[in-house]
Amino acid sequence: MSEQEGHTVTERTPRETPPTGPGPDAVTLRPRALLITAWVCAVAIMILFAVVAYLMPAENTGVIFRPADQVAMMVIGAFVAGGLLLMARPRARADRAGIEVRNVLTTRWFPWTEVLGVSFPDGASSARLELPDDEYHPVLAVQAVDRGLAVRHVRTLRDLHRAAVTGR
Repeated sequence: MSEQEGHTVTERTPRETPPTGPGPDAVTLRPRALLITAWVCAVAIMILFAVVAYLMPAENTGVIFRPADQVAMMVIGAFVAGGLLLMARPRARADRAGIEVRNVLTTRWFPWTEVLGVSFPDGASSARLELPDDEYHPVLAVQAVDRGLAVRHVRTLRDLHRAAVTGR
């Protein structure tokens, strides 16, 4: 402890600083079916919008389409495809210190000491981290449609959690 201008400041050495993200030995988990589906749909949307933009009539049919309209159609298709590709973002990276869960829009780090368990409730589409006060956080990187892969992912997370909690 040191005194600076009447305030007590606790100094931490690098060893005492808790980790805020996975280390270099982290296990990375990603959904397989969701990833493939997102990419296939994004490519199909881009092809569909390109065809529609190409087939827009150039002659006067009551509505006059210009090249700018065709470009706008492709831009709209790119936005729709980009939105679909957000579904390809889910990932979980875990090591002995904790787990980083990246879902569609957010990324959060949970030290294993804050996690009560890893569960996959019946009928759920994805796994979840059980947290204190009856809260939970979804882990979209572990999807039920991946079947055997999802089972392996949940077992991996449970093993890492058990090792961190018991110290073995």
